Amino acid sequence: MTTRPTPNWRSLMFVPVLAERFIAKAHTRGADALILDLEDSIIPSKKAEARAAIAAAVPRVSQNGADVVVRINRPLELAVPDIEAAVMPGVSALMLPKVIGPEHVRLLAELVTERERQLGMEIGHTRFLVLIETVAALPHLFAIAAEPRMAGMSVGGEDFATDMGAIPSADSMYVFAMHGLAACRAAGILPMGSMGQLAKIDDLESYRAGLKRGRELGFTTASCIHPAHVPIINEEYGASDAEIDRARRLLAAFEVAKANGEGAVAFEGSMVDLPIVIRAERLLARAASWKKTG
Repeated sequence: MTTRPTPNWRSLMFVPVLAERFIAKAHTRGADALILDLEDSIIPSKKAEARAAIAAAVPRVSQNGADVVVRINRPLELAVPDIEAAVMPGVSALMLPKVIGPEHVRLLAELVTERERQLGMEIGHTRFLVLIETVAALPHLFAIAAEPRMAGMSVGGEDFATDMGAIPSADSMYVFAMHGLAACRAAGILPMGSMGQLAKIDDLESYRAGLKRGRELGFTTASCIHPAHVPIINEEYGASDAEIDRARRLLAAFEVAKANGEGAVAFEGSMVDLPIVIRAERLLARAASWKKTG
């Protein structure tokens, strides 16, 4: 199986696949990826209709360069037809809710591989974004993150808090979210999440504060349900022109120091050594792919 490089997404926005007014404008929102939802936003009686709508929705929402993700349902009797409908060349990844362990991921991966084979697609084209929403999955975070199709993982959210018997907040989710972040970093996949309020969509300052804290902790990617959140995610999990320029100048200064046999260099009032250089290199590498969606 050929595994494509991990994407450099900052923002992912959910789009109910049967809501025409959302589908029509999705490509204008500036998200790096758009998640066509077959799960929570679709009532049971509309699941088949939603699957049938995927193929036509994919080129519409991706017309400005955003990648497309499809969130499938958790029950296997729904996941199987979801995969059959969603796996296609225009879909970069599937979002898997309520994953319980690596065996769960492998089972779905087998179904995806078979569908890719049926369509003559490259095996491994379809990546996975996993949502850890149950306490029982916590012991398996590192094993889940290491599965070959994985591109990103998120631990927490309303479902997880409910399973914990907790009120969802930055404090109640902190320990578990950080374990998930560490598992993502060990596996080289996207650590998804933030450390703000989970359900308040109209308090934009609080939302931004949660993203700022998330970035400081190491998160790189977040999903949202409201278009107003997309530019905030892109700003907080992205980089300004000034930050990009500084990273370039920092790397240039370090190269001069290295050529002179020095392992560290004074740069704009701070000492710069290898860990700081690595962070600057990562920032520039990620920023190179953000230009297509703004």
